[in-house]
Amino acid sequence: MTKPPLSLYLAAPRGFCAGVDRAIKIVEMALQKWGAPVYVRHEIVHNKYVVDGLRAKGAVFVEELSECPDDRPVIFSAHGVPKSVPAEAASREMIYVDATCPLVSKVHIEAERHAEAGLQIIMIGHAGHPETVGTMGQLPAGDVLLVETEQDVASLDVRDPANLAFVTQTTLSVDDTKSIVAALQARFPAIIGPHKEDICYATTNRQEAVKAMAERIDAMLVVGAPNSSNSRRLVEVASANGCDYAQLVQRATDIDWRALEGIRSIGITAGASAPEVLVNEVIEALGERYAVTVELVETAVENVEFKVPRVLRTPAAAG
Repeated sequence: MTKPPLSLYLAAPRGFCAGVDRAIKIVEMALQKWGAPVYVRHEIVHNKYVVDGLRAKGAVFVEELSECPDDRPVIFSAHGVPKSVPAEAASREMIYVDATCPLVSKVHIEAERHAEAGLQIIMIGHAGHPETVGTMGQLPAGDVLLVETEQDVASLDVRDPANLAFVTQTTLSVDDTKSIVAALQARFPAIIGPHKEDICYATTNRQEAVKAMAERIDAMLVVGAPNSSNSRRLVEVASANGCDYAQLVQRATDIDWRALEGIRSIGITAGASAPEVLVNEVIEALGERYAVTVELVETAVENVEFKVPRVLRTPAAAG
């Protein structure tokens, strides 16, 4: 039987960002240095395939430091942790390595500087997300207020409207965040924003690539985990920019083929914590059912690289 034709538009950039790549290397290098088991507080990045692979090598994933023994190393995930976590690790004389993405750490530093200047912080983010919890945990309870929507801005109760600053979670939708920032600035004209936008380069670049192809395709597959904020935002961006159907899949086995019946064009991208092997798996699955022609949609070139912590560096890796 002749396969139906399918135009496949492949987003670039897609998949791993520098912060995710660094975090995974930190776990691998810690295992090489100290041997198994190495404990990791929270999933190092939000991707089951990656986490399962590291678990097979000897990483033990836990949600709280209380689950870790004192005599084994522990790594803090790329999303960042409240200040209380490294403080507890230090009090227990544990070996710990912080794999927080440097761009998340930048937001932490911004929040602390604003607080030192006497400003109350408003954070734009998702309640309960590890990055939001970690950023808000840089300061005492009450010093950071969380908003998720424009409606939340209207109900904010602040200490002093003239002494406010805002920060954002790094993995949000660029467009949605703009509207919330506009609402904050309209209600609090004196509010201070970041010197440079908090939403990270990788989040922005992946969303721009999706926007560039959204109107040209019948459907979009986003390779990523359901607990990955940046992956879920890619689905939303595709739908908001003219793509009739967008689906989040962790693996090729998750594809809803019935929903793709009759399509002639499809876009593929991947969240910042999804490895390229899973993208290739999806492309191969499409190739089994369609006569696929691939076109790269490249909107940016990324060459960012973050160094691993000094405690894990050898002279050859110090760079």
